[in-house]
Amino acid sequence: MALDVREIARRAAARVLAEQGTRPTAAQAERHVPAASSPAPAPVRNALPSGPTRPPKLEVRAPIEDDGRSLVLGTCLAETPDGGVLRVPADAIISPLAVEEAHRRRIRIERGERDGGRRIAVGCDHGGFALKQELLGWLRALGHIPVDFGTRDENPVDYPDFARAVAEAVASGQCELGIVIDGAGIGSAIAANKVPGVRAATCCDVAMAKNAREHNYANVLSLGAKMIQRSVAEEIVRAFLSTAQGEARHGKRVAKITEIERRYLRNPQTGVQT
Repeated sequence: MALDVREIARRAAARVLAEQGTRPTAAQAERHVPAASSPAPAPVRNALPSGPTRPPKLEVRAPIEDDGRSLVLGTCLAETPDGGVLRVPADAIISPLAVEEAHRRRIRIERGERDGGRRIAVGCDHGGFALKQELLGWLRALGHIPVDFGTRDENPVDYPDFARAVAEAVASGQCELGIVIDGAGIGSAIAANKVPGVRAATCCDVAMAKNAREHNYANVLSLGAKMIQRSVAEEIVRAFLSTAQGEARHGKRVAKITEIERRYLRNPQTGVQT
């Protein structure tokens, strides 16, 4: 049975702690992520060097299903200085605790380039179901790998549940980008943006999609199924996926967004701001 990315991280962390003669605390336990319909990948070995200095040591030893992908734990950031950069393989899985640690220490995690398509998390509510079904085909035609988080039909559901699942898949590294769909494209974007590390943008035309990627480094696209025609939606998706993040002046501003997010993060165990 396919393992959830948080379960993979939890087992890997438990194995490392066991080898060190300790047990994980409640604060070290991973929270649950809704399972995707595609198999969740499992860990491998090493991340790429973070710079000219010695590379971080990735303590990943859990013998879970090996599909050739790296699992980045919070311990992997130990030798990366605050405010520094950790470079990892393009398809690496980044554990939720590693994401939180990176935010706390203002570390930027950069992925290398990869061959072939990207894993794209996709989710919708009942209002976006029809468009999502078409979207899955567009992504496959473009050579990408869609990971469908639902919903599975047009029965009424709550959009925050599916937006959260997509956002957590992107934030954890299970998927490289995400697309959420509801009637207006607003509620899902708001919900997705509550997950640290996610920058979701509602886009109604190609220009907005390109701007979201280039200027805002958006990693989740939100579409309003009732607001745009199917042909326009397809153009927006193509533009979003084909536009690279912009130059350093944009990254500097995005870093300030991340700093705001970090400032208001709360410890899930205590509720206290970090």
